Amino acid sequence: MSGHRRQPSIELLELMGVVRENGNEQMSLPPLIQYNPLSYDYVLVAKTREHMDREAIKKQIEFIEELKKKNFKVTKILDDDLVFFGMQAPVEVFEKYRYLLKVSDACNWSSDQNNVPLSTRIRVVHFILNHTPISSGEGLRELMKMKVFEARFCLHEKKKQRELTESWARWTACFQGQPITAVRNYFGEKVALYYLWLGWYTYMLITPALIGVIVFLYGIAFFNTSPLIKEVCDVDLVMCPLCDKRCKVWLLSDTCTYAKVSLLFDNNGTVLFAMVMAVWATLFLEFWKRHRTSFVCEWKVSDWCEEEEELILEIVNDVNCKPKKFKHSYFRSTLVLICVTIMILVIIGLTHALVVFRVIVAVQLAEGSWEFMSTHSNSVAMMLGAVLHYLIITVMTRVNRIVAMKLCEIEKTRSFAATERSFTVKMFTFQFFTYFSSLFYVAFFLGRINGHPGHYVRIASKWRLEEVSKHATTPFFFGVSIFHLHITVFHPSIHPSIQCHPSGCLTDLFIQMAIIMVLKQTISNVFEFTGPWFGKWLKRKRTHKLQRKCAHCYLKEESQAKHGAALCDNCKLRDWLNNYRLNDVDSFSLFKEFLEMVIQFSFTTIFVAAFPLAPLLALINNIIEIRLDAIKMVTLERRMVPKKTNDIGVWINLLEAIGVLAVIANGLVIGVSSDFIPRLVYRYRYGPCVNSTATDIDCMVGYINNTLSIATMDNPEIRKEFSPHQMETPNGMNVLSCSYKDYRDSEDYNLTPQFWLILAVRFAFVILFEHIVVICKFITAWFVPAAPMRVKNDSLFDKFKRLKEELRSFEESQR
Repeated sequence: MSGHRRQPSIELLELMGVVRENGNEQMSLPPLIQYNPLSYDYVLVAKTREHMDREAIKKQIEFIEELKKKNFKVTKILDDDLVFFGMQAPVEVFEKYRYLLKVSDACNWSSDQNNVPLSTRIRVVHFILNHTPISSGEGLRELMKMKVFEARFCLHEKKKQRELTESWARWTACFQGQPITAVRNYFGEKVALYYLWLGWYTYMLITPALIGVIVFLYGIAFFNTSPLIKEVCDVDLVMCPLCDKRCKVWLLSDTCTYAKVSLLFDNNGTVLFAMVMAVWATLFLEFWKRHRTSFVCEWKVSDWCEEEEELILEIVNDVNCKPKKFKHSYFRSTLVLICVTIMILVIIGLTHALVVFRVIVAVQLAEGSWEFMSTHSNSVAMMLGAVLHYLIITVMTRVNRIVAMKLCEIEKTRSFAATERSFTVKMFTFQFFTYFSSLFYVAFFLGRINGHPGHYVRIASKWRLEEVSKHATTPFFFGVSIFHLHITVFHPSIHPSIQCHPSGCLTDLFIQMAIIMVLKQTISNVFEFTGPWFGKWLKRKRTHKLQRKCAHCYLKEESQAKHGAALCDNCKLRDWLNNYRLNDVDSFSLFKEFLEMVIQFSFTTIFVAAFPLAPLLALINNIIEIRLDAIKMVTLERRMVPKKTNDIGVWINLLEAIGVLAVIANGLVIGVSSDFIPRLVYRYRYGPCVNSTATDIDCMVGYINNTLSIATMDNPEIRKEFSPHQMETPNGMNVLSCSYKDYRDSEDYNLTPQFWLILAVRFAFVILFEHIVVICKFITAWFVPAAPMRVKNDSLFDKFKRLKEELRSFEESQR
């Protein structure tokens, strides 16, 4: 059979260090009839009767009796104020399950036909427990909410837990491959495919990380020799005031550092890098499909169907059950669509309402009597906006989950699998807009709606949109900025309304990306590890220590002793209590890990043109993330219920959608947000090299001055806008004109022909960029087959051999 032959793609993964397998690492499983009572399928925990009311006790007894009617063996052990119920399902349950797998349409090739490992037992028992109602119609989930039971969990297997800890769940294994098949045998295919995907994603990040570093170094070399930096740093251009009343004119040279940072990330190298990342996203997904196919073929779950497995489990639980019909309601679908749209608009509205809040607060503080607040009004307003936005995002993250669950209830999905897919799409959509609405604002709207001298855009015709402060490098602003970064580590959505600097508009987008990729990931990982560790320590402190396992039971457990041998009650309680002290897990635990990584994938691809170091930071984070999740899952959390699957589910569709969005967003970032197109137009249309044979001059000389327009006090609108006090320079001189970034005529302030030419070239570039990259993506997807031919052929011959064996058995039975 093909299962005994190693797939070339798996061997390639081993060679690259993504996984670490040992031949066909299928567990040597005992036949089903060798029923071992040392392993309990499930444990329920409740308070003792002294701590429960009469109604709860009645429901608890009734639920246990319902399980006993299904021939479950229930072992009850009392602790101080807790009572543990150990569950063991009868052999008949798994015989039915195995038989139904064999005769099913899609699951009949499952490897569980001949053996039922503990991971499968746990999955079957977990389903039965959740679908065993009492007379009042309440199931285990409802009983948990009513505190009839305090906790429920499946037990860790000590021996295999130690093996996984030594080979995988430790920090010293950061640069080693993962024992994916061992993880699958213990946690199930769903968890194994998550780690396989994360390992492949991490490995594939190596190439873009190296290219990103090269682009970054190119940027350093570029701005050190750029005439644009000299124009900003050496020319004393007087710039217009950045706010009403209190702001004065300022010198462009004061923002020399800002200009250097802008050109560091806004250069010609980012264009090529954005195209490379768009094609990389396609390559990553296509090669992932190939490697996934290799493993699911190796595990014999290629044709497995989640909905059919759920139907089998329903019949095993209750042979008289009725199948749930497929239903579709256009009314419900329309209602859900409307609710999703409203929710997205609310998220965007809350995010951008902070712009209005900060503008109003900045003006009120500036006009106040407190000199300190008046001087630093923009910084204080930014800090207050950051605190408010953090609170909004914290609340909205919880609201998003509640709304997504309610919308799933409105849909009335047929099965848990369908509910999970629907919830994933909705929750990801809400979180995506929660995280990215501000980044899209920074990338495409920030500094483009401020207006110009004499016609500034104002809120309610009163408050002018704030702009970047010329004091951005002062110690106070730096201190407030650090606080700002600290407040916003959990999401990127705090943003000032800043007019673009003459050297470019990408700096603010880069700052937001740096906050996300450095601080958010670092602090999230710290909390992700210390939270479960502290929870485990706290539970250990609250419960008394039991004596060590007796020698007799220790030998039994280590040797997996003879049929009928069992641990004593004290040793059972010791193991159950140790598992109870661990942190709880639920059906959302793996979802949270996937959501975190897919959001990171979005940051790494969608705005990579503004931050080429994003793949490098993602690579470093993921190397840590794999071991962090492994340690947490193996040693700090209760054992997750093993679930069978043959794919990462709807996440693959979301990743493909992100790949398409990355093409569009990066094209717009380069074409609209960056100064790549204006510089290109200047070089070949307005620069000193046009129609000139001069070779001793840089073609970009004069670009900064070309992007600036002049406002003079001769114009009555300008005199109304700026007071004489505001036109006083830092050295005490009064000026009659000032400059601002725009392409406008100095006489009538209309847009110049150069503005319209640049706009036309911008749109042409975006269309050309997106078409070229999309064509490259399609060619790449066509060129790389979704499954290796060896895998397809092995699967074909495997099925062919099994069908012949079935025919031979049939012919023998007819004789």
